[in-house]
Order: sequence, then C-alpha cells, then structure tokens
Amino acid sequence: MSTPFYVSPQQAMADRAEYARKGIARGRSLVVLQYADGIVFVAENPSRALHKVSEIYDRIAFAATGKYNEYESLRIGGTRYADLRGYTYDRQDVTARGLANLYAQTLGTIFSATVEKPYEVELLVAEVGATPAEDEIYRLPHDGSIIDEHGSVAVGGNSDQIGSYLKQRHRDDMSLGEALRLAVASLARESGGAERELTSDQLEVAVLDRKRPQQRKFKRVLQPQLGRLLASEESAAATGDAADGPSDDPSDEASDDKK
Repeated sequence: MSTPFYVSPQQAMADRAEYARKGIARGRSLVVLQYADGIVFVAENPSRALHKVSEIYDRIAFAATGKYNEYESLRIGGTRYADLRGYTYDRQDVTARGLANLYAQTLGTIFSATVEKPYEVELLVAEVGATPAEDEIYRLPHDGSIIDEHGSVAVGGNSDQIGSYLKQRHRDDMSLGEALRLAVASLARESGGAERELTSDQLEVAVLDRKRPQQRKFKRVLQPQLGRLLASEESAAATGDAADGPSDDPSDEASDDKK
C-alpha cells in the first residue's frame, strides 16, 4: 500500500498565499489617495467597460485588482448587501467598515477552503466623511485580513515601490489635481526605477467628493477633464507655475456611476 502524500497545514497555506500573490502581482496597479476634498482612485485600466473602481453606496466606493471575474462577483455581493441594509434599516447604517468585514469573511472562507483555489484579488473599500479625519480606507488582501490605511495606498503590480513613492510625497491637503498627478507619476514608475508615459486613455479615475451637495458622493472623472488635468502637469513643468492650469473641480465633466 502506498503512503498518502502529506502536506502540513502551514505549508499548504503558504502555497495558497504564494499562488494568490503571484496572480495579484500580474494585475495592473491601482492607487487610492486622500486629498483635501475627498478620496481619489486612479487605476491603470485601458478598458472603458470593465471597471476596476465602482460605487457601492452613497459615500462608499470599491476598487480592486487581480482577476476581474472574481472581484466583480465580490463587488456585486457588496452592492446587494448595502442596498438591503440601507433599505431595511437606514442609509447611515451602510458603512465601509461593515462592507470590509463582509468581504473579509468571504475571502477568509475561500482562502482556507481545502478544495477551492484562493481568490487572486486585492480589494480596497473607502468611505468619505464630512472631514478628512473621518475618511476611512480599508485594504483586504487575498486571505481576508483587514488593514486600515490612511493617506495613500497601492495594490497590484509593483505596489511596494509605488506605495513607498506615494508615502514620501503625499500630503492630506493636496488639491485633486495635485493628488491625481502624484498618482499618475507613481503608476508610471516601473520596477527597475525607469519611468514610462501614461496617457489619459490608459487610466480609470473616480473620486468620492465630500463637497458634492448630492447624497451620492461618487463620480467618475471622464476623459476631457482628465486630459486637461494631466496637461496642466506638463504646463507646470514647462513654466514652473502650476497655478495657471485648469480647475481641479471634478464636477465640470464627470458623471455618476449609475447602479
């Protein structure tokens, strides 16, 4: 009789974690930054139909990198949870913390399952508050753990180097234009330290704008305004004066992400 092959639980979990990390690292990077008037999401995503950043509820947004079909199913589940909770109780009862706990339970269950492979995803759930101190950003890796982030965070691809670049340069009082240009500069940095050019049609950008008068704070920054914001960076570099650039107000040419 042959002896059954044995793998220790610790080794099995380590192998599953390595499998998930490699899958996530193959995805394009995504960054989230707090700025003076809210939270901005910037993803390298040339697709105009398959979004990496989406609205979940009034003040809450979802962003992810990794396998699209896996994080899209999680996004849909989170939206259903938020709609049901807001309808059953009160809209104020739908929080980023509650959604992060829901996603953590789901990812943790899938990661520890003996049959299913782990999800190759890393999630970000953010909620904009009335003041910057009330903003919440939660990062959820593949194993279902929850990390409370502040200021800036990067996931996917070369996230370690991007995150380090952001933390050295980010300020909480940045304007939208400053935050966006910093995010694009960080995404343009390759693993070897070289820089590449990222154009507006390669980016997906959305904001949670705390100053928006509507109950829903989420909006997408569309190509015309995004192009102007990136062009203002080039103008500032040429003239040394960024104050002559276009307005950073995202309401000029932005649209709601309808559920």
